[in-house]
Amino acid sequence: MHCPDRKGIIADVTQFIHTNNGNIIYIDQYVDRAHKSFFMRVVVESEFNKTSFEDFKDSFNLYIGTSYSLKCSFYLAEEIANVAVFVSKYDHCLYDILSQQRSGKLACNIPFILSNHNDLNLIAKQFDIPFYHIPIEKDNKAEAEEKQFELLKNYKIDSIVLARYMQIVSNSLIDAYPNEIINIHHSFLPAFPGAKPYHSAFDRGVKIIGATSHYVTEKLDSGPIIEQDIVRVSHKHEVNDYILKGQDLERIVLLRALKQHCDRKIMVYNNKTVIFN
Repeated sequence: MHCPDRKGIIADVTQFIHTNNGNIIYIDQYVDRAHKSFFMRVVVESEFNKTSFEDFKDSFNLYIGTSYSLKCSFYLAEEIANVAVFVSKYDHCLYDILSQQRSGKLACNIPFILSNHNDLNLIAKQFDIPFYHIPIEKDNKAEAEEKQFELLKNYKIDSIVLARYMQIVSNSLIDAYPNEIINIHHSFLPAFPGAKPYHSAFDRGVKIIGATSHYVTEKLDSGPIIEQDIVRVSHKHEVNDYILKGQDLERIVLLRALKQHCDRKIMVYNNKTVIFN
């Protein structure tokens, strides 16, 4: 939940939950003093069914939401998100995501994998997940996007993870999934753009390699940052060492970000994120 900061919010929220037979098992809050904004995440146990859950939401919005101009999102823990995985030719992020999801450590469904190449079809078969190959060329982008939208609609997709998908997604897709498309890239940007950033970084003699996972916005690689990490390198490392260390970081950082997203621990505001742990 998110609203302008005022006294009494926590007290009124917790009292409402108690009065409506809820038991709070987790609560955390954050105040952005510069913008006078209040953020809170609460996990509640109760004997909810579909009707009582809807009644709880409506009543909360009426009595608490209206009083504090509060914006609140509600989720049932057992209703996990449908996440589409977009890939190209690199498999390191894909393997981690599929393995974690299959083991139950990543709380989501993965209805399908989509790629602009056919290289990773075998991995999809290994995990028994439908694989869709939609090539993208200069003259078929509109047609390809239409096919993507059709798949996303048919599978009732909630979020998209770009697991090293080497295409720029359209503004139409971003508008349809605001703060629901997660990307990963190396943290050399904008210093070392292009197809071979690790080679450029090696030539420059950098001392750290990084990776950043963020939500996708219309401004390329500038969306709200979810997760970042670095590893140190030295003159002893070769280009292949840079690439291997970078790919390790990419898969780790992307998976962390996706887990936080699927666990509904992230709030976005002012092109930044508040992440509750």
